[in-house]
Amino acid sequence: MPRSTQNHVPRVTEMTQSPSYPSGCLRFPKISRRSCLSESAAVLTASVFSRFAVAESDNEKLINIGLITEPSASHRSGYLDVLASCSGVRSVSVVDPTEDTIDDAKRRLGDRFNRGFRDVQQMLATARPELTVVTTEGHNAPAAVTAALQAGCHVLTEKPSCTKLEQFEQLARLAEQKKRHVMLAMATRSSGAIKKAKQLIADGVIGKPYSVHLLWVADQTRLTKPAYHQSWLADRERAGGGKLIYHGVHYLDVIQHLLDEPIREINGFTQNVGGQPIEVEDSAVVSFRFAKGATGTLNAGYYLGSGKQSAIRIWGSHGWLKLEHIERHPLRWRSTRPGAPEGIQEFDYADESGWYELFFQDAINSIRRGSPPPITTRESLRVLRTVFSAYKAVETGRTQTVEPA
Repeated sequence: MPRSTQNHVPRVTEMTQSPSYPSGCLRFPKISRRSCLSESAAVLTASVFSRFAVAESDNEKLINIGLITEPSASHRSGYLDVLASCSGVRSVSVVDPTEDTIDDAKRRLGDRFNRGFRDVQQMLATARPELTVVTTEGHNAPAAVTAALQAGCHVLTEKPSCTKLEQFEQLARLAEQKKRHVMLAMATRSSGAIKKAKQLIADGVIGKPYSVHLLWVADQTRLTKPAYHQSWLADRERAGGGKLIYHGVHYLDVIQHLLDEPIREINGFTQNVGGQPIEVEDSAVVSFRFAKGATGTLNAGYYLGSGKQSAIRIWGSHGWLKLEHIERHPLRWRSTRPGAPEGIQEFDYADESGWYELFFQDAINSIRRGSPPPITTRESLRVLRTVFSAYKAVETGRTQTVEPA
Protein backbone atom coordinates (compact mmCIF):
# COMPACT_ATOMS: atom_id res chain seq x y z
CA MET A 1 0.00 0.00 0.00
CA PRO A 2 1.28 3.54 -0.67
CA ARG A 3 2.80 5.73 2.00
CA SER A 4 2.26 9.43 2.35
CA THR A 5 5.20 11.52 1.19
CA GLN A 6 3.82 14.94 2.07
CA ASN A 7 4.10 16.56 5.46
CA HIS A 8 0.87 18.29 6.36
CA VAL A 9 1.58 20.71 9.20
CA PRO A 10 -1.45 20.99 11.48
CA ARG A 11 -2.08 24.13 13.47
CA VAL A 12 -2.03 23.60 17.22
CA THR A 13 -3.34 26.15 19.71
CA GLU A 14 -0.36 27.37 21.73
CA MET A 15 -1.10 27.97 25.39
CA THR A 16 0.98 30.54 27.21
CA GLN A 17 1.83 31.13 30.83
CA SER A 18 2.42 34.39 32.70
CA PRO A 19 5.10 33.86 35.35
CA SER A 20 5.65 37.57 36.01
CA TYR A 21 2.55 38.16 38.11
CA PRO A 22 2.68 37.96 41.91
CA SER A 23 1.38 34.82 43.53
CA GLY A 24 -0.96 34.07 46.37
CA CYS A 25 -3.69 36.45 45.23
CA LEU A 26 -6.60 34.00 45.39
CA ARG A 27 -8.64 33.74 48.56
CA PHE A 28 -11.10 30.87 48.46
CA PRO A 29 -13.37 29.62 51.26
CA LYS A 30 -11.68 26.83 53.17
CA ILE A 31 -14.00 23.98 52.33
CA SER A 32 -12.56 20.74 53.16
CA ARG A 33 -0.63 10.22 5.27
CA ARG A 34 -2.66 8.44 5.27
CA SER A 35 -2.08 5.04 6.68
CA CYS A 36 -1.97 1.75 4.92
CA LEU A 37 -5.73 1.79 5.19
CA SER A 38 -6.56 5.28 3.93
CA GLU A 39 -10.23 4.73 4.58
CA SER A 40 -9.73 4.27 8.31
CA ALA A 41 -7.59 7.40 8.47
CA ALA A 42 -10.28 9.41 6.72
CA VAL A 43 -12.96 8.09 9.04
CA LEU A 44 -10.87 8.93 12.10
CA THR A 45 -10.16 12.47 10.94
CA ALA A 46 -13.79 13.01 10.04
CA SER A 47 -14.92 11.77 13.44
CA VAL A 48 -12.65 14.23 15.23
CA PHE A 49 -14.07 17.26 13.47
CA SER A 50 -17.67 16.14 13.06
CA ARG A 51 -18.17 16.82 16.76
CA PHE A 52 -18.19 20.54 16.09
CA ALA A 53 -20.83 20.33 13.35
CA VAL A 54 -23.03 18.14 15.52
CA ALA A 55 -22.69 20.49 18.48
CA GLU A 56 -23.59 23.51 16.35
CA SER A 57 -26.87 21.88 15.30
CA ASP A 58 -27.75 20.96 18.88
CA ASN A 59 -28.40 24.46 20.14
CA GLU A 60 -31.14 23.51 22.60
CA LYS A 61 -28.53 21.95 24.90
CA LEU A 62 -26.30 24.86 25.79
CA ILE A 63 -24.50 24.96 29.13
CA ASN A 64 -23.25 27.70 31.40
CA ILE A 65 -19.57 27.60 32.28
CA GLY A 66 -17.64 29.16 35.14
CA LEU A 67 -13.94 30.00 34.98
CA ILE A 68 -11.93 30.43 38.19
CA THR A 69 -8.57 32.00 37.48
CA GLU A 70 -5.96 34.59 38.44
CA PRO A 71 -3.37 36.66 36.53
CA SER A 72 -0.51 34.19 37.04
CA ALA A 73 -2.49 31.11 35.98
CA SER A 74 -1.12 28.82 33.28
CA HIS A 75 -2.93 28.85 29.93
CA ARG A 76 -5.45 31.47 31.07
CA SER A 77 -5.58 33.33 27.74
CA GLY A 78 -5.67 30.10 25.78
CA TYR A 79 -8.51 28.74 27.88
CA LEU A 80 -10.55 31.89 27.30
CA ASP A 81 -10.01 31.61 23.54
CA VAL A 82 -11.06 27.96 23.61
CA LEU A 83 -14.21 28.74 25.62
CA ALA A 84 -15.05 31.44 23.09
CA SER A 85 -14.89 28.98 20.18
CA CYS A 86 -16.26 25.69 21.54
CA SER A 87 -19.82 24.76 20.63
CA GLY A 88 -22.57 24.15 23.14
CA VAL A 89 -21.76 27.09 25.42
CA ARG A 90 -24.43 29.57 26.49
CA SER A 91 -22.32 31.81 28.75
CA VAL A 92 -19.04 32.03 30.65
CA SER A 93 -18.78 33.68 34.06
CA VAL A 94 -15.29 34.54 35.27
CA VAL A 95 -13.89 34.72 38.80
CA ASP A 96 -10.66 36.61 39.44
CA PRO A 97 -10.34 37.98 42.99
CA THR A 98 -7.90 40.61 41.72
CA GLU A 99 -10.24 41.63 38.87
CA ASP A 100 -7.10 42.23 36.79
CA THR A 101 -8.08 39.74 34.07
CA ILE A 102 -11.80 40.52 33.76
CA ASP A 103 -11.47 43.04 30.91
CA ASP A 104 -9.30 40.61 28.95
CA ALA A 105 -11.86 37.86 29.55
CA LYS A 106 -14.66 40.12 28.31
CA ARG A 107 -12.69 40.92 25.14
CA ARG A 108 -11.78 37.30 24.39
CA LEU A 109 -15.19 35.79 25.17
CA GLY A 110 -17.27 38.41 23.35
CA ASP A 111 -21.01 37.76 23.59
CA ARG A 112 -20.42 34.68 25.71
CA PHE A 113 -19.08 36.73 28.60
CA ASN A 114 -21.73 36.80 31.30
CA ARG A 115 -20.21 38.60 34.24
CA GLY A 116 -17.02 39.02 36.23
CA PHE A 117 -16.82 38.15 39.91
CA ARG A 118 -14.34 38.57 42.73
CA ASP A 119 -15.87 35.83 44.86
CA VAL A 120 -16.07 32.15 43.94
CA GLN A 121 -19.17 31.37 45.98
CA GLN A 122 -21.04 34.33 44.53
CA MET A 123 -20.30 33.20 40.98
CA LEU A 124 -21.35 29.62 41.69
CA ALA A 125 -24.59 30.71 43.33
CA THR A 126 -25.46 33.38 40.75
CA ALA A 127 -24.34 31.86 37.44
CA ARG A 128 -25.03 28.22 38.41
CA PRO A 129 -22.59 26.74 35.88
CA GLU A 130 -22.85 23.10 34.86
CA LEU A 131 -19.09 23.05 34.22
CA THR A 132 -16.45 25.02 36.08
CA VAL A 133 -12.97 25.39 34.59
CA VAL A 134 -10.17 25.98 37.09
CA THR A 135 -6.77 27.36 36.17
CA THR A 136 -4.90 28.84 39.09
CA GLU A 137 -1.58 28.50 40.81
CA GLY A 138 -1.25 24.92 41.99
CA HIS A 139 -1.66 25.64 45.68
CA ASN A 140 -4.88 27.58 45.08
CA ALA A 141 -6.59 24.92 42.98
CA PRO A 142 -7.87 22.47 45.64
CA ALA A 143 -10.12 25.05 47.31
CA ALA A 144 -11.47 26.22 43.96
CA VAL A 145 -12.23 22.68 42.77
CA THR A 146 -13.82 21.84 46.11
CA ALA A 147 -16.11 24.85 45.95
CA ALA A 148 -17.23 23.96 42.43
CA LEU A 149 -17.93 20.33 43.32
CA GLN A 150 -19.86 21.35 46.42
CA ALA A 151 -22.00 23.56 44.19
CA GLY A 152 -22.81 20.57 41.96
CA CYS A 153 -20.52 21.41 39.04
CA HIS A 154 -18.44 19.16 36.88
CA VAL A 155 -14.84 20.43 36.92
CA LEU A 156 -12.15 20.69 34.24
CA THR A 157 -8.93 21.71 35.95
CA GLU A 158 -5.46 22.65 34.78
CA LYS A 159 -2.63 20.57 36.17
CA PRO A 160 -1.26 20.13 38.75
CA SER A 161 -4.49 21.07 40.61
CA CYS A 162 -2.73 20.31 43.90
CA THR A 163 0.66 20.42 45.58
CA LYS A 164 0.21 17.16 47.49
CA LEU A 165 -1.39 13.91 46.40
CA GLU A 166 -3.68 13.84 49.43
CA GLN A 167 -5.37 17.02 48.19
CA PHE A 168 -6.39 15.50 44.88
CA GLU A 169 -7.45 12.26 46.53
CA GLN A 170 -9.91 14.29 48.60
CA LEU A 171 -11.18 15.99 45.45
CA ALA A 172 -11.67 12.61 43.76
CA ARG A 173 -13.65 11.29 46.71
CA LEU A 174 -15.83 14.39 46.75
CA ALA A 175 -16.43 14.10 43.00
CA GLU A 176 -17.61 10.51 43.42
CA GLN A 177 -19.90 11.51 46.29
CA LYS A 178 -21.41 14.30 44.19
CA LYS A 179 -21.50 12.12 41.05
CA ARG A 180 -19.52 14.71 39.14
CA HIS A 181 -16.41 14.55 36.94
CA VAL A 182 -13.06 16.06 37.89
CA MET A 183 -11.18 16.17 34.60
CA LEU A 184 -7.47 16.97 34.63
CA ALA A 185 -6.68 18.88 31.43
CA MET A 186 -4.67 16.14 29.71
CA ALA A 187 -5.28 17.54 26.23
CA THR A 188 -2.68 15.32 24.52
CA ARG A 189 -5.33 12.57 24.61
CA SER A 190 -7.47 14.45 22.09
CA SER A 191 -4.95 14.53 19.25
CA GLY A 192 -5.90 12.60 16.14
CA ALA A 193 -2.49 10.92 16.20
CA ILE A 194 -3.03 9.65 19.74
CA LYS A 195 -6.50 8.38 18.85
CA LYS A 196 -5.05 6.54 15.85
CA ALA A 197 -2.19 5.09 17.91
CA LYS A 198 -4.63 3.84 20.54
CA GLN A 199 -6.68 2.19 17.81
CA LEU A 200 -3.60 0.46 16.38
CA ILE A 201 -2.54 -0.87 19.78
CA ALA A 202 -6.05 -2.03 20.66
CA ASP A 203 -6.29 -3.83 17.30
CA GLY A 204 -3.05 -5.69 18.04
CA VAL A 205 -1.21 -4.21 15.05
CA ILE A 206 2.11 -4.11 16.94
CA GLY A 207 1.27 -7.05 19.18
CA LYS A 208 1.82 -7.23 22.90
CA PRO A 209 3.60 -4.09 24.15
CA TYR A 210 7.10 -4.86 25.41
CA SER A 211 8.58 -1.47 26.23
CA VAL A 212 8.08 2.26 25.73
CA HIS A 213 10.20 5.41 25.69
CA LEU A 214 8.85 8.92 26.22
CA LEU A 215 10.63 12.25 25.67
CA TRP A 216 9.29 15.73 26.51
CA VAL A 217 11.99 18.42 26.27
CA ALA A 218 11.61 22.21 26.27
CA ASP A 219 13.89 25.24 26.54
CA GLN A 220 16.12 26.09 29.50
CA THR A 221 15.96 29.74 28.42
CA ARG A 222 12.64 30.38 30.17
CA LEU A 223 14.22 29.38 33.48
CA THR A 224 16.92 32.05 33.22
CA LYS A 225 14.49 34.96 33.52
CA PRO A 226 14.16 36.73 36.90
CA ALA A 227 10.38 36.76 36.50
CA TYR A 228 10.40 32.96 36.36
CA HIS A 229 12.62 32.73 39.44
CA GLN A 230 9.97 34.66 41.38
CA SER A 231 6.96 32.87 39.93
CA TRP A 232 4.92 30.12 41.53
CA LEU A 233 6.23 27.69 38.92
CA ALA A 234 9.69 27.89 40.54
CA ASP A 235 8.39 27.26 44.07
CA ARG A 236 7.70 23.68 45.16
CA GLU A 237 5.31 24.78 47.89
CA ARG A 238 3.10 26.56 45.36
CA ALA A 239 3.61 24.29 42.33
CA GLY A 240 4.01 20.81 43.83
CA GLY A 241 7.00 20.11 41.61
CA GLY A 242 8.70 21.12 38.38
CA LYS A 243 9.11 19.65 34.92
CA LEU A 244 7.71 16.25 35.84
CA ILE A 245 4.37 17.48 37.17
CA TYR A 246 4.10 20.34 34.67
CA HIS A 247 4.96 18.59 31.38
CA GLY A 248 5.94 14.99 32.12
CA VAL A 249 2.48 14.38 33.55
CA HIS A 250 0.97 14.61 30.04
CA TYR A 251 3.01 11.70 28.73
CA LEU A 252 2.64 9.61 31.89
CA ASP A 253 -1.09 9.96 31.36
CA VAL A 254 -1.14 9.35 27.64
CA ILE A 255 1.01 6.22 27.75
CA GLN A 256 -1.35 4.60 30.28
CA HIS A 257 -4.23 5.73 28.07
CA LEU A 258 -2.62 4.26 24.94
CA LEU A 259 -1.82 0.88 26.47
CA ASP A 260 -5.06 0.85 28.49
CA GLU A 261 -2.91 -0.36 31.35
CA PRO A 262 -1.77 1.29 34.59
CA ILE A 263 1.79 1.87 35.71
CA ARG A 264 2.36 -0.19 38.84
CA GLU A 265 6.02 0.49 39.78
CA ILE A 266 8.13 3.60 39.28
CA ASN A 267 11.58 4.96 40.12
CA GLY A 268 13.78 7.75 38.88
CA PHE A 269 15.93 10.83 39.32
CA THR A 270 15.18 14.55 39.39
CA GLN A 271 17.66 17.40 39.54
CA ASN A 272 18.40 21.01 38.68
CA VAL A 273 20.75 20.60 35.73
CA GLY A 274 20.70 24.26 34.70
CA GLY A 275 21.63 25.59 38.12
CA GLN A 276 19.00 28.31 38.10
CA PRO A 277 17.73 29.70 41.45
CA ILE A 278 14.55 27.63 41.45
CA GLU A 279 13.21 25.17 44.02
CA VAL A 280 11.84 22.61 41.57
CA GLU A 281 13.43 20.13 39.18
CA ASP A 282 14.23 21.13 35.61
CA SER A 283 15.10 17.52 34.73
CA ALA A 284 13.32 14.26 35.50
CA VAL A 285 14.21 10.77 34.27
CA VAL A 286 11.91 8.00 35.45
CA SER A 287 11.56 4.29 34.73
CA PHE A 288 8.41 2.28 35.27
CA ARG A 289 6.69 -1.07 34.88
CA PHE A 290 3.10 -1.60 33.75
CA ALA A 291 0.66 -3.99 35.39
CA LYS A 292 1.14 -6.63 32.65
CA GLY A 293 4.94 -6.39 32.68
CA ALA A 294 5.87 -3.91 29.95
CA THR A 295 8.58 -1.45 30.96
CA GLY A 296 9.23 2.17 30.07
CA THR A 297 11.22 5.35 30.55
CA LEU A 298 10.43 9.05 30.49
CA ASN A 299 12.95 11.87 30.08
CA ALA A 300 11.38 15.27 30.75
CA GLY A 301 13.57 18.33 31.00
CA TYR A 302 14.35 21.92 30.14
CA TYR A 303 17.49 21.30 28.07
CA LEU A 304 17.23 23.35 24.86
CA GLY A 305 18.09 26.91 23.89
CA SER A 306 14.73 27.19 22.19
CA GLY A 307 11.91 25.04 20.90
CA LYS A 308 10.67 21.63 21.99
CA GLN A 309 11.39 17.99 21.26
CA SER A 310 9.20 14.97 21.90
CA ALA A 311 8.91 11.26 21.30
CA ILE A 312 6.50 8.46 22.06
CA ARG A 313 7.97 5.09 21.05
CA ILE A 314 6.36 1.71 21.70
CA TRP A 315 7.87 -1.68 20.83
CA GLY A 316 5.70 -4.77 20.73
CA SER A 317 5.80 -8.45 19.83
CA HIS A 318 4.73 -7.71 16.24
CA GLY A 319 6.21 -4.31 15.48
CA TRP A 320 6.70 -0.78 16.71
CA LEU A 321 5.10 2.64 16.77
CA LYS A 322 6.71 6.10 16.84
CA LEU A 323 5.28 9.59 17.24
CA GLU A 324 7.03 12.96 17.52
CA HIS A 325 3.89 14.65 18.65
CA ILE A 326 4.88 18.19 19.59
CA GLU A 327 6.80 18.62 16.33
CA ARG A 328 3.63 17.44 14.54
CA HIS A 329 5.44 14.74 12.58
CA PRO A 330 3.35 11.89 11.16
CA LEU A 331 2.60 8.87 13.29
CA ARG A 332 4.73 5.98 11.99
CA TRP A 333 4.49 2.26 12.64
CA ARG A 334 5.59 -1.08 11.26
CA SER A 335 3.80 -4.37 11.81
CA THR A 336 5.23 -7.86 11.28
CA ARG A 337 1.89 -9.60 11.74
CA PRO A 338 0.96 -12.02 8.93
CA GLY A 339 -0.91 -10.14 6.24
CA ALA A 340 0.14 -6.70 7.46
CA PRO A 341 1.22 -4.15 4.82
CA GLU A 342 4.95 -4.21 4.20
CA GLY A 343 7.22 -1.40 5.29
CA ILE A 344 6.67 1.65 7.45
CA GLN A 345 3.16 3.05 7.49
CA GLU A 346 2.27 6.68 8.18
CA PHE A 347 -0.72 8.60 9.46
CA ASP A 348 -0.82 12.36 8.98
CA TYR A 349 -3.22 14.16 11.27
CA ALA A 350 -4.91 17.53 11.10
CA ASP A 351 -5.65 18.81 14.59
CA GLU A 352 -6.70 22.13 13.13
CA SER A 353 -8.55 23.31 16.21
CA GLY A 354 -5.77 22.41 18.62
CA TRP A 355 -5.63 19.71 21.24
CA TYR A 356 -7.08 21.88 24.00
CA GLU A 357 -10.08 22.87 21.94
CA LEU A 358 -10.73 19.24 21.07
CA PHE A 359 -10.38 18.25 24.72
CA PHE A 360 -12.64 21.04 25.97
CA GLN A 361 -15.22 20.19 23.31
CA ASP A 362 -15.24 16.57 24.44
CA ALA A 363 -15.70 17.68 28.04
CA ILE A 364 -18.54 20.06 27.16
CA ASN A 365 -20.27 17.43 25.03
CA SER A 366 -20.00 14.84 27.79
CA ILE A 367 -21.99 17.11 30.09
CA ARG A 368 -24.53 18.14 27.44
CA ARG A 369 -25.18 14.60 26.22
CA GLY A 370 -24.21 12.34 29.09
CA SER A 371 -21.43 10.78 27.02
CA PRO A 372 -18.12 9.61 28.56
CA PRO A 373 -15.72 12.43 29.52
CA PRO A 374 -12.34 12.78 27.77
CA ILE A 375 -10.72 11.73 31.05
CA THR A 376 -12.39 10.29 34.12
CA THR A 377 -11.87 11.28 37.73
CA ARG A 378 -10.12 7.96 38.37
CA GLU A 379 -7.81 8.44 35.38
CA SER A 380 -6.97 11.94 36.62
CA LEU A 381 -6.18 10.54 40.05
CA ARG A 382 -4.18 7.70 38.48
CA VAL A 383 -1.72 9.97 36.72
CA LEU A 384 -1.20 12.18 39.77
CA ARG A 385 -0.56 9.09 41.88
CA THR A 386 2.01 8.10 39.26
CA VAL A 387 3.75 11.49 39.43
CA PHE A 388 3.81 11.74 43.20
CA SER A 389 4.99 8.12 43.47
CA ALA A 390 7.90 9.11 41.23
CA TYR A 391 8.70 12.02 43.54
CA LYS A 392 8.60 9.70 46.54
CA ALA A 393 10.92 7.26 44.75
CA VAL A 394 13.39 10.07 44.18
CA GLU A 395 13.15 11.15 47.80
CA THR A 396 13.58 7.67 49.26
CA GLY A 397 15.85 6.13 46.64
CA ARG A 398 13.46 3.17 46.40
CA THR A 399 11.10 1.92 43.73
CA GLN A 400 7.51 2.80 44.63
CA THR A 401 4.31 0.90 44.01
CA VAL A 402 1.62 3.05 42.42
CA GLU A 403 -1.68 2.37 44.15
CA PRO A 404 -4.63 1.68 41.82
CA ALA A 405 -7.04 4.58 41.40
